[in-house]
Amino acid sequence: MRELNFISTGKLEWIERNDPALITGDDAIVRPIVVGRCDGDALPIHHRVSRAMQAGLKTGVIDAAVGSICGPVPFQGPFAIGHEAIAEVVETGPYVKNLRVGDQVVVPWSVSCGRCETCRRGLTSKCTTARDGRTIAAFGFGPASGHYGGMISDLFRVPFADHMLVPLPVGLGPLRVAAASDNLSDGWRTVVPQLRARPGAKVLVLGGGGKSIGLYAAGLAVAHGASKVDYVDTSHRRLDVAHSLGADAHQRTGKAASPGAGYDIVVEASSTGAGIRSAIRATAPGGICTAIGYYFGTNTGIPLMHMYANDITLHLGVSHPRAVLPELLDWVHANNFPAEKVTSHLAAFDDAPTAYAEHATKLVLHRPALSGN
Repeated sequence: MRELNFISTGKLEWIERNDPALITGDDAIVRPIVVGRCDGDALPIHHRVSRAMQAGLKTGVIDAAVGSICGPVPFQGPFAIGHEAIAEVVETGPYVKNLRVGDQVVVPWSVSCGRCETCRRGLTSKCTTARDGRTIAAFGFGPASGHYGGMISDLFRVPFADHMLVPLPVGLGPLRVAAASDNLSDGWRTVVPQLRARPGAKVLVLGGGGKSIGLYAAGLAVAHGASKVDYVDTSHRRLDVAHSLGADAHQRTGKAASPGAGYDIVVEASSTGAGIRSAIRATAPGGICTAIGYYFGTNTGIPLMHMYANDITLHLGVSHPRAVLPELLDWVHANNFPAEKVTSHLAAFDDAPTAYAEHATKLVLHRPALSGN
C-alpha cells in the first residue's frame, strides 16, 4: 500500500509499505476517503523550520514541549503525515462490536482508549493508556507521538476502534465534515460551550495562523446565536469566507489586531505572540479567551496582570475531538451547517504528493468509497 511521507519542506512522496494488520481484537483497519490538511501541517511543508527549531530547543528559546511532540529535530523527515480523515471500515477485530465493514467514520487525530480517567473526563487527547508516557499519542506527527502512521495512506490501523471511530450520521456528506477529526472540532470547542453558558455573547476571532480553525469558529459562533461576531484577518479570501458564514469581516492593517475591546468570547487563531496579547486585551472583564495556535517561544509576554485585574480566563491546550464528535456531527447534520465553505482546494487522493503541498486555506483530498456510499 501507499503511505504519504513528508520528506522535507515542499517535498512529499508516496512510500510503499506493507498493508497494516490487526494487532489486538479491539483494532480496525480503515480506508480514508476524505482527508483534510490540518492548519498545523502547513508549517513544515511551507517553511524550513526543522533545523532552526532544533537550535531553539538546544538554547531554550523554544519550549521543550515541542521536542516531546515532534522529536528532538522537529518535523524531520521522512515521516507519515496527515491526521484528519473520514474513512470506511474494511476490517475489524473480534472484540469490535459497534462497527461493520463499509461504515463511514471520523477518525480523531489523537489516539484514546475511552476508559482511563482522563478519557472519562473528556480529555481524550491526554489518554493515559494510549500515550504510555508520551506527551501525546497521535497520527501523522512522527514517531515521537507513537507509531500510528499517517492518515494519507491507502489503509491504516486504528486501535480502540469501538471508542475511537465515530460513525457519520446517515445522509451527512463526508466532504461537509472533512475537518471533523481536528480543525472543525477545534473551532467547536472555542465557541459552542461558551455560548451555551452565555447566550448572545459578543465574539471576536483573530484569524491567520489557524487558517481554517478561525473560520469554523466564526461560522459556528454565528450559528449558535452570538449577538455579534467580528473576524479579523489579512487574507481577502478568508475574509470573504467569514462574511459568507455571517461574521463581520475586518481587514487587519498594521498593528491593529482587533477592531475594539469588550468581547465576551475571544478566539486567538493568529498563532502569534502579538496575537495572543491582543486577544487577551480585547477580552471583556469576566470573559474567556481560547488560544488554538502553536506558541513555540518560552517568552510570549502574556499580560498576566491585565488578566488578573479583569478576571479573564485564558484557555490554552490541545483539542479533544473524540469528546465532542458525536454532538458536533449530529448538530452539523440537523442544522445543515455549511462547513464545506471553508474548503478552498479539493484534490484527488492520488494527487496527494503535489496537492498536499499547495498553499491553501483548507486543502481536502478525496476518493470514492469502496461501498459506493
